[in-house]
Amino acid sequence: MAEEYLWEQLRGGSLGVDFLRQHIVGDYIADFASRHGGLIIEVDGGYHAERQQQEDDAVREQALEQMGFHVMRFTNEEVLYDINNVLQQIDSYFNE
Repeated sequence: MAEEYLWEQLRGGSLGVDFLRQHIVGDYIADFASRHGGLIIEVDGGYHAERQQQEDDAVREQALEQMGFHVMRFTNEEVLYDINNVLQQIDSYFNE
């Protein structure tokens, strides 16, 4: 649900950047990826709070960064209840 909501905000280049959804990057599937801006956005559900998942996420993030991507993570709650802040952070990445 949160991922779909964020996609509604990102699709069609509404932030001036095109994103792909569920895009394969190396051995991973990114929730959202901008090839031109080198940004991957992950929307994390509650299971990402589990220790093993956090360790797996750290390995994944490091691998993606070694491929030249920057990874931004947002919780489901951030996307659903504070979408303006989420969009502002994404926009700031491209306009710094």
